[in-house]
Amino acid sequence: MRKILFISLALWPLFCLSQDKGEELVFWTAGQRLTWTDYKGKADPSTGAAASTATFLGIDYTFSPKGLTYTITCSFSKTRSWGLHKNEYILQHEQGHFDIAEIFARKLNMKMATYKFNKSTYKTDLQKIYDDVVNEKEETQNAYDKETDHSIKKDKQAEWLNRIEKMLKEYEGYASY
Repeated sequence: MRKILFISLALWPLFCLSQDKGEELVFWTAGQRLTWTDYKGKADPSTGAAASTATFLGIDYTFSPKGLTYTITCSFSKTRSWGLHKNEYILQHEQGHFDIAEIFARKLNMKMATYKFNKSTYKTDLQKIYDDVVNEKEETQNAYDKETDHSIKKDKQAEWLNRIEKMLKEYEGYASY
């Protein structure tokens, strides 16, 4: 059996979306930063936002006689992400959203690595693991925007970028998913 779960987070405003076929994606990798050329979506000036970053957190799992295997993905949608006011400061804030998504991909990997397979409850169990991680991710994304006022509060923005970097290091052992 094969099951794929995806959640998308498009920031400001928040939308839950499903991934489309043909969606242009960038997968999170250490050292690779987003650039404004990655933002190919049409800007929505009516939102009042300077930019919007859409990410997907996905898991694909299968069962075999050897047990549960899974692959996690953390990706950025070029197609759905857009920038209205493009400068390095705003791009850094948007990169923070992508990095937060990666933190939760790692947390998902941590939880999956410790899951004890139960034939009668695995569907419910795995859905709950996924939903819990995604809910925490959304709460963190919202707190990031609220506390930084979408990057307007420069001191809070700097604090959050440091916090994000620390969390990436904290979950570095779960980066191989």
